[in-house]
Amino acid sequence: MAFGQVVIGPPGSGKTTYCNGMSQFLSLIGRKVAVINLDPANDALPYDCAVNIEDLIKLSDVMNEHSLGPNGGLVYCMDYLEKNIDWLQSKLEPLCKDHYLLFDFPGQVELFFLHSNAKNVIMELIKKLNLRLTVVHLVDAHLCSDPGKYVSALLLSLSTMIHLELPHINVLSKIDLIESYGKLAFNLDFYTDVQDLSYLQHHLDQDPRAAKYRKLTKELCNVVQDFSLVDFTTLDIQDKESVGNLVKLIDRTNGYIFAGLDSSAVEFSKIAVRPVDWDYYRVAAVQEKYMKDDENCENDN
Repeated sequence: MAFGQVVIGPPGSGKTTYCNGMSQFLSLIGRKVAVINLDPANDALPYDCAVNIEDLIKLSDVMNEHSLGPNGGLVYCMDYLEKNIDWLQSKLEPLCKDHYLLFDFPGQVELFFLHSNAKNVIMELIKKLNLRLTVVHLVDAHLCSDPGKYVSALLLSLSTMIHLELPHINVLSKIDLIESYGKLAFNLDFYTDVQDLSYLQHHLDQDPRAAKYRKLTKELCNVVQDFSLVDFTTLDIQDKESVGNLVKLIDRTNGYIFAGLDSSAVEFSKIAVRPVDWDYYRVAAVQEKYMKDDENCENDN
């Protein structure tokens, strides 16, 4: 049995930076880590990868040979990987004995809520190699400053969760830059807990482009709330405390915290009664660290 993370998210959300920072952090706390690059368009890797899809197929070659654009080329590459899953399995088998796995996937979001090839690859690896994986879905935190983009991020997160059917953590990445594109309309916990989205409607109506889609936006928000699946945690990949909190959460979702324990009620109960870091206080601490309140803004002026 091996444990790991499936790292996904839109382009620019920080997946490769995340894999680099997370692998360094896990190594520092004593875990042997193997990063698997499954993005055929990522040819400038800041980390040493144990397995690289470019040894099997390259996006540039696919685009030239089949006259495809980048999106079509990535779909082709995932299809090709699915048909050659034995190649990936043979590369991973030696690593599964003692490594923690980080899978760095492409940023084309359609692969994870529309097409089935990436899901099939993940499920086949889970079945054949007995993996315990958690999906880490990165969303750029600055999207919270735009109500329309925030609603889009919610829909993307919900669609991906339903499609992949795996333990899933949605992460607001680059939390240190959350107000770089403007001040948030609400406290941070409104966005992390996905609270009553009707409050967003007033702010959406201020944008003449969004006002004409008022009914559509309202219904989409209702869909998100009716499922009641989506929430977010936060991450500053440069902050070891922030990374450590995320690792604790991931370890609970993929079962890593139970690895090596005797399968007795006593051992499991010891973990169950550990002190809990309440989300409210953790989010409040993040807001205090990275967001300016109104009093600070007045003092700065």
